[in-house]
Formats: sequence, structure tokens, C-alpha cells
Amino acid sequence: MSVETLTVYGFSVSGNCHKVRLLLEQLQIPYQWIEVDSPNGATRTPEYLAKNPNGRVPMIERADGSLLAESNAILCWLADSFDPKGSFLPADEWQRAQALSWLFFEQYSHEPYVAVARFIRGWAPLDSPRRADLPRLIERGEQALAVMEKHLQSKDWFTGADYGVADIALYAYTHCAEDGGFDLGKFPQITNWLSRVFATPGFVHMPSVSDDVAARLAAS
Repeated sequence: MSVETLTVYGFSVSGNCHKVRLLLEQLQIPYQWIEVDSPNGATRTPEYLAKNPNGRVPMIERADGSLLAESNAILCWLADSFDPKGSFLPADEWQRAQALSWLFFEQYSHEPYVAVARFIRGWAPLDSPRRADLPRLIERGEQALAVMEKHLQSKDWFTGADYGVADIALYAYTHCAEDGGFDLGKFPQITNWLSRVFATPGFVHMPSVSDDVAARLAAS
């Protein structure tokens, strides 16, 4: 049976978008990637808002025109729909709930600090008043990283016994946390876990940021 080609709207250097690309690649799902320059307003156009009124990426569109937004919801749907072995999301109800708990943790306790610090340092002008928030973001982000570090002292993965969607979700902004001003050297278990993620079959790296973003990161 043929597999439909999905259309993915994303900003390649966004962790939330890259997590979707990573699972698509690891499950070998055919897809068309449409680059959306979200920092410069491409998600606020009438055309995009007609598809996603929340004005964010990533978003996937099926051949019948149906749409799905929110990166972790997309991960779960892809795992349920395209992974017959059930490798990426546990079938056991308890283990599945544990994986989902880490997905919620990523969006509520991790991404709002680690990802936002990265965005401010890389995309906000050097004189932006938002940079005053960085010390608080670093503090809260390090609290989230410490929770991950503690878990990894006794476990290899966040999805359960094996690598899966919770690992992909947490990898997305953890692997580039240093862009946000975080020192991953404080978290050796996280560093080891990232190495395990990098070694998974079909792994793809996030593209490099643009030169102007790299310059702001270096100057921050």
C-alpha cells in the first residue's frame, strides 16, 4: 500500500519544526517541506492564518487538505500512523502515559525557557529589551535540565525502554541549548543521552543558523 506524501510547513532551524523532520526521516515517511520564515512574519499572512489561526509552525497537511498543528501532537500522530512496530510510542498504557508526561514537560517546563532564551539571543536585536529576561530564562531552563539529568541517572531514554517521541521532543532544543546561553557541561548525563540520540538510525542534524543569527549568538 502506498503512503501519502505529507506537506510540512516549517522553519528549519526551529527545534519544534526539526523534531517533526527528524521523525519523518527516521520513519522514512515521504514529505514535501515548505520553508516558512516565521521570525519575519510568514506565519501571520492571511493565507497561512487561514490554515492555522494560531500562526505557528510546524504544521502538516494531508493530501485531503486536513491539517494538524502543534509539534508534539504531530509526533504522536506520525508514530501511531506510520510505525507498525510501535517503536516510537509505547503501546502499554502506563508507559505511553509516562512518555506523554515528558512531552507535556517539554512544552511547559523546558521549551518556554530553553527555546525562548535561544530565540532572544539569536533573533532579537542586540538592543532588545527582551534580553533583560535572559537571566530568569537561564535559571528556569537549568531547573528543567536538572530534572532531565536526574532521570537519566537511571534511565537511557525518556520514552520508556527505547528511544522514541519523548526523546525527539526533548532533543530538539536541548541539543542547541548552548545557543541560549546554557552550559551543557554541567549535565553529563544529558550529554551522554544526546550522543545516543545522534547515533539512532536515520538521524539528521538541524541545519545551521544564518550568518546574521550566528553573529548575534556570538555577540550575546
